[in-house]
Amino acid sequence: MAKAWIAWSRWFLLAALVFAGLLFAFVAALDPFGMRVQAGQSARPIMDINQRYMYPQLVRSGAFDAAVVGSSTMRLIDPQALSRDLGARFVNLAMNAATPWEQTQTVRLFREHTPAPRWLIWGLDTNWCEADATDPAKRLTPRPVPAWFSREVRWFDWLKLMNLTNLEIASRLFAYRLGLGPERIRGDGYEVFTPPEASYDLARARGHIYENNGGVPLDLSPLPPMPVPPAERAGWRFPALGWLDEALAAYPKSTRLMLVMPPSHVAAFPREGSVAGQRYAACKAGIAAAARRYGATMVDYAHASPVTTQDANYWDNLHFRLPIAQRVEEELVGVAKGDAALPDGAARVMR
Repeated sequence: MAKAWIAWSRWFLLAALVFAGLLFAFVAALDPFGMRVQAGQSARPIMDINQRYMYPQLVRSGAFDAAVVGSSTMRLIDPQALSRDLGARFVNLAMNAATPWEQTQTVRLFREHTPAPRWLIWGLDTNWCEADATDPAKRLTPRPVPAWFSREVRWFDWLKLMNLTNLEIASRLFAYRLGLGPERIRGDGYEVFTPPEASYDLARARGHIYENNGGVPLDLSPLPPMPVPPAERAGWRFPALGWLDEALAAYPKSTRLMLVMPPSHVAAFPREGSVAGQRYAACKAGIAAAARRYGATMVDYAHASPVTTQDANYWDNLHFRLPIAQRVEEELVGVAKGDAALPDGAARVMR
């Protein structure tokens, strides 16, 4: 009886190892995250909604010489529109809830794998101005960046493929190869992640915009500047701007740089004139100074304007609708070509 049990256990272990090997071979052969992709090779179709895992292969493919980087507030900027009008090959590498550290890793990876980057358009949200933005706890979200996001893939990275998530994504890619499903995100990183425009409900949107006020609109008009003690003003720190400075300094002078403060609803910004609003203005002045040092153009939508004060332009206090995205695309293209911003004052341009 004991011998039979030992024999069964051996055969079971062998079968388990063979099955695990077949699963690993299935995932490795499909390579859903493009770990084998190098310059000149096509990236895999994007089948995972977690951009952190899928975008590195787009960069390593060398198919793009211009990039949009930022958080979800830049994801609706269509790289096809920018490519058409600026004569470059744009990829959108903006990621949901991307921290300043994650964005700097994206920018570094793009520079390292692009011999002659033509454009970098970088969206900077209020999280760049947080006093603790560089703390270790703020570097990653609950959806951590994989190791191969910011370095070359090594042999032992392949061992990390054996998990249920990777098996699921590989299965999606296999189904796509068989024509049984579409890719999740377009091959240049673009996705309309907001709900269909036909489903827009202003009352519901206001509930999200003014969530911190029980869904009830409140007065967000600028205030007369409140007095700020000099000692408090002198203590304002924006440590993430050091990362911004380092990232911009690493790009060749031939790269056209544009820093964009995206047009979220005015409810997402500190109220102008308040102490917090003045601190945010000081942070934006620091961003403008970095732009001047590296010859970048700065386009600031992060203030009260006809775009940011109209509730009907937003799904919530951060995310604008497609018509606003198209307006921003057109305006950024115009600014890039040397034209003036639209006359409504929504975009403040510093060249």
